Amino acid sequence: MRVSVIIAVYKDIQSLSLIITALKRQTYKNFEVIIAEDGENPQMKEYIENIKDLDVKHTTQEDIGVRKARSQNNGIVASSGEYLIFIDGDCVPYTTFVEAHVVLAESRTVLSGRRVNLSEFLTQKINSGIVDIMDIEKRLYKYIGLAFEKNSKYEYGVYLSPTGWLYPLLSKFRKRNTSILGCNFSCFRKDIVILNGFDEGYGETSLSDDTDLDWRFRAFGLQIKSCKNVANQFHLWHKYNERDIGIFYWEKMIKNKEENRFVCHEGLNSHNRI
Repeated sequence: MRVSVIIAVYKDIQSLSLIITALKRQTYKNFEVIIAEDGENPQMKEYIENIKDLDVKHTTQEDIGVRKARSQNNGIVASSGEYLIFIDGDCVPYTTFVEAHVVLAESRTVLSGRRVNLSEFLTQKINSGIVDIMDIEKRLYKYIGLAFEKNSKYEYGVYLSPTGWLYPLLSKFRKRNTSILGCNFSCFRKDIVILNGFDEGYGETSLSDDTDLDWRFRAFGLQIKSCKNVANQFHLWHKYNERDIGIFYWEKMIKNKEENRFVCHEGLNSHNRI
C-alpha cells in the first residue's frame, strides 16, 4: 500500500532534519513524504531541496499567521498515497512508525496514536548530536529518568509489535483513549477527502487539528482505534505558545455538531485541485 506521510512544519529545520533521518530508517519503505510548510522560508526550501534517498514533496503558502489547517490541506492535495499519516514538525517517529500504521490500517477506521514528551535537557543533547534519538527508541530503559518528568508520558514509548500476542491482548482487555491527537493519526485518503479535509474556518486555533476532526470522523461513521504503543514517536521539547481557542470557535463547532455538519464548508474545496 502506498502511503503519504504529511509533516506540518514551520521554520524549525533542525527538528525536521531529525524527522527526515528517522524516515530514512523506516522498516516500511513504500511511502512518500509531504512537507506541508505554513510559510515560505528560503532556508527551509534549500534544506528540502537537498534531501536525498526519500520521495519528498514540499508545499508552501504565504506566512500570514498560523494556518496549519490550510497547510495540511495543501499536503493532502499534493499527496498520491492511498493512505495518509499525519505528524507534526516537532515529533520524531520510531523506525517502525509507518509500518505500524500500515499493519493496523482498516477500512472505515482512523488510527490515533500518542507521543513521548522529551525533556528540555534530553532534547538539547539530541540537537547537539550527543544523543542519537534512535538510541532512546532501542534502549528506552536507559532513559528511565524520563518517567519522573512531569507529563513525559514515558509509558507511550514502550513498543509492542502489532503482529505479536501482547498488543491484541491488551487492546482487548484494557480500555484505551481513542481521541485523535493531531501529531499522530492516520486514515485512508478517500475518507478525509469526503470530509473536505481540515476545517480552515477556525483561524489560529488548535480545534481543527484534532478536536473538530475527531467528531467529524465519528459522525461520518468511521471508527477511531488506538495505535498507542505501536505507532510511537518522540515529541521534542520547545517553548509552548498556547493558542486561544475562543468562545466563538467552540460555539461554531458545537453548532456544527448539533447540525451533524461533518463536511466542513472551508477546506479542500478552497484549493485548486484534489
